[in-house]
Amino acid sequence: METLNFKTNIKCSGCVTAVTPFLNGIPSIAHVDGWNVDTASPDKILTVQTTDNRIGEEIQQAVQQAGYRAEPIERP
Repeated sequence: METLNFKTNIKCSGCVTAVTPFLNGIPSIAHVDGWNVDTASPDKILTVQTTDNRIGEEIQQAVQQAGYRAEPIERP
């Protein structure tokens, strides 16, 4: 399992609800606790658990389709 992290502008639970169908539609994201947005973080970090670490662009596009943005970041 791989972990990908993104800085986003997803600010609240309503925003999370808006991106949910787009992210859940990506087959290589783990469906049990597959992704999470830390809306309390200043950078609104989206963490994605995936079986394919090459899907970063697909995740960015899914978030963008929901009307938000996601920029890949490295986390220790």
